[in-house]
Amino acid sequence: MTLRASRRGLVPPFIAMDVLRAANEREAGGADVIHLEVGQPGTPAPEPVLEAARRALKSARIGYTDALGIAPLREAIAAHYEAQYEVSVDPAEVVVTTGSSAAFQLAFLAAFEPGDRVGLAVPGYPAYRNILTALDIEPVLIRVGENVHYQPTPELLAEAGRLDGLIVASPANPTGTMIHADDLAQVAVWCGERGIRLISDEIYHGITYETAAATARAYGKEAVVINSFSKYYSMTGWRLGWMLAPPDLVRSVECLAQNFYISPPALSQLAALPVFGCHAELDLHVMRYRQNRDLLIRTLADAGLTRLAPAEGAFYLYIDISNRSRDSAEFCRRLLAETGVALTPGLDFDPIDGGGWVRLSFAGATQDIATAARRLANWLA
Repeated sequence: MTLRASRRGLVPPFIAMDVLRAANEREAGGADVIHLEVGQPGTPAPEPVLEAARRALKSARIGYTDALGIAPLREAIAAHYEAQYEVSVDPAEVVVTTGSSAAFQLAFLAAFEPGDRVGLAVPGYPAYRNILTALDIEPVLIRVGENVHYQPTPELLAEAGRLDGLIVASPANPTGTMIHADDLAQVAVWCGERGIRLISDEIYHGITYETAAATARAYGKEAVVINSFSKYYSMTGWRLGWMLAPPDLVRSVECLAQNFYISPPALSQLAALPVFGCHAELDLHVMRYRQNRDLLIRTLADAGLTRLAPAEGAFYLYIDISNRSRDSAEFCRRLLAETGVALTPGLDFDPIDGGGWVRLSFAGATQDIATAARRLANWLA
């Protein structure tokens, strides 16, 4: 008898990670690579985080913790919402997770049934729709463009048919666009009036260039709010995130977390305790990201690439290359092979129109960004 694989596992790849593998293979062979394909800071965690990790390794027992995370970290996250947003959060509603990726899985399982329909914007983060698909939840793709600032609106949502949930991201990956406070409030009210569970991806909060980001928690406890230590806090490989779980979902999330993960990484939790006091260092990274963004926009304009999503936050440029190629996967493959610059095809983020777009991460060192920009401009010429 022939064994079969589960159809739930037959989801599309996360192409950015496939590009990373190809770039790493090229690098291992001795070739030069500039990594602009993955969204991670080029800086290590702040020194107080590293020192807390060293202390924990010397003196603490690195074992299982509560499934929802250690109490001091949950309290620190709750205090962060008061300080940053003037929003009161009960530490009992804070769930520390194994990266934001685990938070999305836990939220989808706790909030939705198989067959439910969950809206999400395209272009958007591909893991949303791939995780939903693996869980037999239907992703409803809402096409957004520059006419709606690359973000869903109540008018577009009304056209999507029945929805059981909605995922929004501000700042968004790959576009860097934001839902500003009044619009986010309007979306939250729209969802609340229709019994639609709102899930707000806020993992790029702190990395904004014009206005600060608003949290969906400001508009009630019904929304699931997800954040991460990976982006602004420069702790990507520590695999630590968090969720603000609505009161009606906390116990479900806890039971799922117990069975799926036992607990988040203990060492990472202990290390993260001082990170909310590191804003002076972390804001310098954001200043560098802005400089990198502006440098790239100038260089790309000189090379004839002038249509970009407005990067108000995060550390990505989403670039229209349709005047050069309609096959973004082949475009990125050739660019890597011929210049050593690794980008992610737009097809990762938009299975409909992404063949004419690419995403570039500018989270690295400014010198690397400048070198990559010159190589890209010369290659296009």
